[in-house]
Amino acid sequence: MPAGIASPARAPEHAALTALIDRARADDERRAADLRTEQARISVAFLTVQSAQHAGRRSGYANFVLSVRVGNAVGSCAVEAGEADSLDVGDLAGRTVTELLGHRQAPVRVAVLDAYLAWLQPHSQHPRSSLVHVPAGTSLEKSVARARAVADLVPVRPGGAVAVIGVVNSLLAALGERGAHRVPCDLRGGTTEWGEPVTTDHREAISRADAVLASGMVLGNGTFDEISALCRERGLALVVFAQTGSAVLRELVGTHVHALSAEPYPFFWLTGDGTDIHTYVAQGGDATC
Repeated sequence: MPAGIASPARAPEHAALTALIDRARADDERRAADLRTEQARISVAFLTVQSAQHAGRRSGYANFVLSVRVGNAVGSCAVEAGEADSLDVGDLAGRTVTELLGHRQAPVRVAVLDAYLAWLQPHSQHPRSSLVHVPAGTSLEKSVARARAVADLVPVRPGGAVAVIGVVNSLLAALGERGAHRVPCDLRGGTTEWGEPVTTDHREAISRADAVLASGMVLGNGTFDEISALCRERGLALVVFAQTGSAVLRELVGTHVHALSAEPYPFFWLTGDGTDIHTYVAQGGDATC
């Protein structure tokens, strides 16, 4: 997962997220009573702080992830380091889904909706998902295996440019193996493992791209709406690799998102054992959503 992504120039509105929350609430009338948002409760809430530098790599990164559990599902939302300090994790357990879907902090709303939707329908049981197994291995071996599966979702010809919003070096390498030109974009800027400059402006990155590969972090930090709008304006495929918000983003495949790599908790870097990701591609092969 990337360390950070381009930040919005103005306060995020979270229009897509808000629409999905409204739909989840409206659908309550058609659900059994014990599945409704007003009955479902958060049983566990926790914060994962991760620091990583794969063996053989010169650079590392850090992740901060809020997770909550509803029933047998865990939903998550990545946050920035400073934002993690403001989360009152101890105040979330025991509260209802409908209550926390109105929480003032977007990462809480994302994590709760992610857990609730995954509880209603796990990725493994979704009729449009395809299972990809990431074999057991070192953190680098698993990162590379996952990256190749994600890169296969990006519809770009050899020589085409892919804006990678949320820099993951293994993803850049996998795109390079497929002959794609990478346009790395990340909130923290700097350079990639191979010295390529990283822009902090996702608008500039998208303007130079033939397709866009974005982290699920865009959902929580409020840049998703603008990124998806820019992709639609330019007729570009938007592919999302999501360790956090994956069940939420699943709802947007075919409308806002062309393809999705969903990797719910536990993420590949938490264990050396084999783990799974679930991929979705817009029906009909429409590469412009």
